[in-house]
Amino acid sequence: MKKTLWSIFEMVETVAIAVVAVFLVRTFLAQPFLVSGSSMEPNFNNGNYLLVDELTYHLRAPERGEVIVFRYPKDTSVYFIKRIIGLPGETVSITDGVVTVTDQGQKEVLKEPYIADPGTFSDFKETLGPGQYFVMGDNRNASFDSRSWGPVPQSDIVGLVRLRLWPLNEAMAFGAPTY
Repeated sequence: MKKTLWSIFEMVETVAIAVVAVFLVRTFLAQPFLVSGSSMEPNFNNGNYLLVDELTYHLRAPERGEVIVFRYPKDTSVYFIKRIIGLPGETVSITDGVVTVTDQGQKEVLKEPYIADPGTFSDFKETLGPGQYFVMGDNRNASFDSRSWGPVPQSDIVGLVRLRLWPLNEAMAFGAPTY
């Protein structure tokens, strides 16, 4: 009888440790995210299962080109995935699909090899305030992004997309492109 009780205690202890470990990882380090929609094609497709790093942005600021998951500023119960284009204090200008970022008088035309079609939308210009990020989808013609509803406050950023886990034949790690 003692052996049976001890075995049960060990199983309960193992399950409790596993549950606490999963809770801590999901709450403070990483969480899964399922892509819904076509706004990030061809790089992320509907149904892709991603792992989002929630820790990095507690240690450093987001960088241009990184793909993030964030709460939609108009309804924080909805989550989006987009690419960071503009950083706090910068001005983002879009003319004929070409994105230019101006920071303290220095202009930089972004070379964006990750997009297949720069889009056919009207010209645009936005100056970002402190703690604001300009985000766009990689599929510019099918993306509902900062061009429509404005910048994303840093407080709404959930984390940085690090890994695509599904589908298995497309599993890979991601980093920010160099401009």
